[in-house]
Amino acid sequence: MSPLQLAYPVTGAIRVDNGAHDSHGGRDEMNDRYSPEAPTDSRRRHRGVAVLILAGVVLSMLGGPASAEPASTGSSEVAGESQTSEPYVDERVLYQRGDFGYACFRIPAVVRAKNGMILAFAEGRVKDCGDDGDIDLVLRRSADGGRTWGPLQVVSEGNGETHGNPVPIVDETTGRVVLVSTHNGPQPCPNGCDRDPWVRFSDDHGATWSTAREMTEGKRPEWNFWYATGPMHGIQLQRGTHAGRLVVGASFETWDRVGKHVYGTHLLYSDDSGATWNIGAETFRDDGAVVAQEVTVIELTDGRIYASARERGTDPGDRAYAISSDGGETWDAPFRTMPALATTDVQGSLLRFSDDRVLFSSPLHPGAREAMGVRSSYDEARSFETWNEGKVFYWGPSAYSDLVRLDGDEAALMYEAGAVNPYETIRFARFNEAYLDTPNGTPPGIPAPAPGPQTPDESPYRNAAYVRGGAQVTDGRFGNGLALDRVDDRVEVPFDRSIDLGAHDFTLSTWIRYSDKAGAHAILWFYRVDSGTNPPALWLRAEPASNRIRAILSVGRYNVTVQSPSAYNDGQWHFVVLQRAGGQLRLLVDGVQVSSAPAPAGSVTLGQEFGIHGLHIGQRLDGADRFRGTLDEVRVYRRALSATELALIQERNVPIGGRLGLRLPLETVH
Repeated sequence: MSPLQLAYPVTGAIRVDNGAHDSHGGRDEMNDRYSPEAPTDSRRRHRGVAVLILAGVVLSMLGGPASAEPASTGSSEVAGESQTSEPYVDERVLYQRGDFGYACFRIPAVVRAKNGMILAFAEGRVKDCGDDGDIDLVLRRSADGGRTWGPLQVVSEGNGETHGNPVPIVDETTGRVVLVSTHNGPQPCPNGCDRDPWVRFSDDHGATWSTAREMTEGKRPEWNFWYATGPMHGIQLQRGTHAGRLVVGASFETWDRVGKHVYGTHLLYSDDSGATWNIGAETFRDDGAVVAQEVTVIELTDGRIYASARERGTDPGDRAYAISSDGGETWDAPFRTMPALATTDVQGSLLRFSDDRVLFSSPLHPGAREAMGVRSSYDEARSFETWNEGKVFYWGPSAYSDLVRLDGDEAALMYEAGAVNPYETIRFARFNEAYLDTPNGTPPGIPAPAPGPQTPDESPYRNAAYVRGGAQVTDGRFGNGLALDRVDDRVEVPFDRSIDLGAHDFTLSTWIRYSDKAGAHAILWFYRVDSGTNPPALWLRAEPASNRIRAILSVGRYNVTVQSPSAYNDGQWHFVVLQRAGGQLRLLVDGVQVSSAPAPAGSVTLGQEFGIHGLHIGQRLDGADRFRGTLDEVRVYRRALSATELALIQERNVPIGGRLGLRLPLETVH
């Protein structure tokens, strides 16, 4: 069994026996309903009070034979439809980092061809997991509903350039599979670049593909700073005067290098099976209040188009929506945020499962890319289930996803997931409708710490502080300190309300003495490993290789950095303080403020109900960036200390109280 399975064992075929039923609790609504005349049927499904039985771990290793035996699913095929006897999920790994000569796979997109073939697209990133550089569009196909898979196909080879953002659409009239995507050059693209939409076709259900054509008609010249199609599947309209039309969500960014950035969201549509395209519904703004990107669309039962987008503006919420009543040619109103649909800053996907059920996939954690799941709407996307009413497919790190409808009562979720970060694998989970209504159980949380030596906490909370790796006391700034060897030494403090900094002001302080000239040396690391993809987070690290001490506060989609002009790696004692105080993040060294930046409001422990780490001293949470040197007098306050109080601690080590959550003098190890 792989480490991924050990950490988050939601793999294979899982069966659930139905029992008594109870109804859902109340459902969060949008701040404003988008149309008074839209259907208002909000029938609630009943969840079975169930016992999960692990029927078998099923992991289809990449590169294995396509004819491998599928997992048992408790379903039978009758007249081409899957008839299910009980809830189940059957999960496979389709793409795994390092396989097929690719460093990384990202950005899943999936459709079901007219002949039933499942087409699972991804970006094959050649050199690393970054968003630019040499990237191919790749594909794996399944002829049996996702039970077994064929080999990898390269649909669009980057040859050093970036070919990405796949949006496949199936024309059910002709059987053609249309693939819209974006291309950009080989130059690094960390802060925007010129990207263009392209289109290609397959008329044999994905076996072969036409030469790509640039969709010059799908982009305006001024959309010069960024352009993105999808990424996820597009749709074909089934109702009304525009039935048969193909529709794709897209977004753009314009910047003239002088004024404000202009952010826009639009639809592309085609009435000739993808041969030519039109720019349809379009909205843009330069105030940054709503920045709608990565657009997924469904057709409502009355024929209107509903678009949901990743929201990156300043208005509350991480999702936004808009409606088109004319087949995607115009928006009825600009995009508006949906604070009640709590997720994190990430792409998501919509799928119409039935006339009375719409599915939305995304990480369910409100502040981190974790806990991939599916939530349902029974009122045409006016409201969606809360995370615990929805269905968790994977509790660990997870990010982008897409959904596809299968036969009978089946659908499938294709998503990014990993043990340490979300970009280790892309998985395919085939499930039936009954599985969506089974209870989630309790989040796995963080494993209890192993027993071991401790150093006393002199705060009122007497937190356990485990000393790992055989770290020993030595001469400190005041009495003794703790010497760390950068090999395996560190201190671990489990999460407790006393060190839950939440949305409060805070003060962190410690003495450091070290002399290394290279590497990065973690001093204090709270809650999460990676502040870039899994906020919220907070950390303080010495970075002698970059000649600085640096700290990051990450809340929601905002990362704030403060850093010193020196690494202070002179072998002398230095008093380091990090504060969130009055809307500022402040870094002080030896009583002098060396850096500050506006600090975003919000909790650094948002989503702690999903499980959260405590504080690691002397290493990053995943064991990287260990410290070599000596630390002394680690303190955590859930308030901003005054300059006078900080001076008393610095000069005389005065035991100041008042919302003191942790004080480790590091005098002894027991």
